[in-house]
Parts: sequence; C-alpha cells; structure tokens
Amino acid sequence: MAVNLAPPENLLPVPGVRLGVAEAAIKRQGRKDLLLIELAAGSRVVGVFTRNAFCAAPVLLCRERADKDIRGLLINAGNANAATGRGGLEDARITTAAAAQSLGGDDDSVLPFSTGVIGTRLPVGRMLSAIDAAAANLRADGWQDAARAIMTTDTVPKGSSRQLQLSCGATATITGIAKGVGMICPDMATLLAFVGTDARLTPVAVRRCLSDAVAVSFNSITVDGDTSTNDSCVLFASARSGAGDIDPDHVDYPAVAAAVTAVCLDLAQAMVRDGEGATKFIRIEVGGARDVAEARQVGYSIAHSPLVKTALFAGDANWGRIVMAIGKSGVAGLDPVGVSVALDDVTLIERGEPHPDYREERGAAVVARAEFAIRVNLGRGPAAATLWTCDLSYDYVKINAEYRT
Repeated sequence: MAVNLAPPENLLPVPGVRLGVAEAAIKRQGRKDLLLIELAAGSRVVGVFTRNAFCAAPVLLCRERADKDIRGLLINAGNANAATGRGGLEDARITTAAAAQSLGGDDDSVLPFSTGVIGTRLPVGRMLSAIDAAAANLRADGWQDAARAIMTTDTVPKGSSRQLQLSCGATATITGIAKGVGMICPDMATLLAFVGTDARLTPVAVRRCLSDAVAVSFNSITVDGDTSTNDSCVLFASARSGAGDIDPDHVDYPAVAAAVTAVCLDLAQAMVRDGEGATKFIRIEVGGARDVAEARQVGYSIAHSPLVKTALFAGDANWGRIVMAIGKSGVAGLDPVGVSVALDDVTLIERGEPHPDYREERGAAVVARAEFAIRVNLGRGPAAATLWTCDLSYDYVKINAEYRT
C-alpha cells in the first residue's frame, strides 16, 4: 500500500500534445499496456537516461536519435527489451517506425521506452496492432489513462500538473506522468518519466530545465539501491503557449523552471511513497558537509542500508544502525565528534555523544509515524542535501520473488 499517496485527480492537457493507449497483452491480457504520445511539429525534446552498462535497446535508440526531429514517444509496460541483443534493437526500430507512420513522421521521429521483465523479446506483432489502436485513440486529455498504462508493480498511477501566468499574459502548462516503484536508485532520472509543457522553451532552456529538475528530484530518491537498465526521463516543450521563446535569461524562465521542478519532485516522491511494499516515507537531511556530494554520499549510505530500512519497517528506533551507516559511508576523515543525529525533532546524538534527554519511547514514537525525517549534521562545512527513501518490508521480498510468475 502506498504511503499517503492517492491517484492524481486533475492532470491538465498540454496544448500540442495528444496521448493514446491500447492493449498489446505484452505481459498479460486485460490491461492497457501501450502508450503513444504525439508531439506537435517543432516540439523541443530532451532526455536523460540510465548509466547502467547493460542499458536497454530503447535507451540505445533514444541516444541515437537525440538530434532528430521528434514527433512522438512509444512506451510499453511489461517488457523492458533489455539484454535482448541485436534482435531487441531491431524490435524497437520496427515498432517505432510503425508508430512514426501512424503519426505521419519519418521512421526515426519516434523515441521508444520500455519497462518490465529483462531478457525477453518484445511481442512485436501484438504491439503493431496496438499501435494502430493507440493512434486512433489519441486525445489531449489522455494523461490519466497514460499514467495507468505505463505501470508495472506500481499500485497507484503517478501524475502532476502546474499552470502559471507568463509575463506576456499567456498561460503555460506543465504536466508529467511517471512509473517506477522498484529497481529505483537512479543515476540520472527514474525508471520512466515524461513531462510536457507548452512553454516556448529554447533548446538550451529545455535541457537546463530538465537537468536542474532531475538533480533535486529523480536523482535524489532510492527505493532499493538498484539502478535500472531502462531509466529514462524526457521533457518535451510543444511551444504552443502563444508567448515568445524563453531562454535561460528570459524573465519567465525561473518560474517555468520552478514549475517543471515541482512536477518532477511530485513524481519522484510519489515513486518512493509507492515503493514496493513500502509502509514508511522517509526524508533524509544531511547538513554540515564540506560539499553536496559528501552530503549525498552519507544520505545514500543510510538510505541503502537494509539494516536501517528493516528497523524502520518494524518501528524500531535502532539508531545504532543509522550511526553505523554514517560511519561506513566512506567520507574521508569523518570525525564522529562532530556528528549529530536526530529523528524529526528528537535528538539522538549531539556532537558524537548520546543526547542526555533521549529516551527510547521518544524515538519509537517518531518511527511509528508513516512519514518522518532522519536529520544528520556532519559538523564539517556548509553544504547540505536531501534524499527520500522508504522502508524495506516483507512485501518487498514477496513482490520481487514473484515478479516473473
């Protein structure tokens, strides 16, 4: 069950973007599992992708088409098309060519994205039929159905929207959807995320906007410490807002960038809240570091510790495990005398010494909550970072033990 997470109620249409879903029976019958997104001519599209050396065929093809005029995105759930060799790459080419034909574009004008089981070829025949059906169902208000179509082990569809007034009086809309609740420790973005806006962002602005948003959202979460073969995050700007071009120096850029970041934060945190088997949503705040990289290093050491995560699932304020994780983080020259640790407002360790007012029942009251923070001050410098993670429950093991059955 997701932690304080409900399906999105109102996903705003983005002018210049239409979405259609269909059933391809990729993993099982009876669900929409294929999504086609049509982008207006002239849309500006950028993406960031996994650094996993075994990256999937669709990731390879997306990188190959980075400089093309992109008219659409083709997404399937249930099959990752990863570790499928040359055949998997050809499958991605065949299906995207069919999608491009349905949208009236060149064969290389559609980007592919896949999620699901690794090591199995795509059911190309069924997908080709589904592509025609999805193209026939394209509509501007298809974001809700799209969020459901890309789910795998997600229990809740994930989406977010923002709208803002530009200085010229025009309105800009930002809407995004995402999936991913396991194999989540992005080294770029998240499993799959798609964010669209009608703001007339220049190519430089689109890229900067995505890079900055990803750094504080998708690159600041972890469920289990595993980086997927298929991680992909795409930002597309249809340039249909009616305003002029917005570059990074434009008066409207900060507001548009902030809205894109807010949407990405909503989506990233939704993934952690819906982490496979999650019962706790945990914010890890690390301050007093010499630089941000050091703060993140300590934060991820805590977030990736199975001993920390299982204790939190049990509601056990076993803060010795948190101290252990800080100590093993690999930060050079870390002096325990400078370190302070708290659970929300309950101080556990202050400058390396157990706090005299700490009582076990106070810590237990914090970790019994569905949401709380682990706060660490390293006492070394001015830098800080915030990460989000979840606990590790019995259900995480069950879900992943049964993933292919």
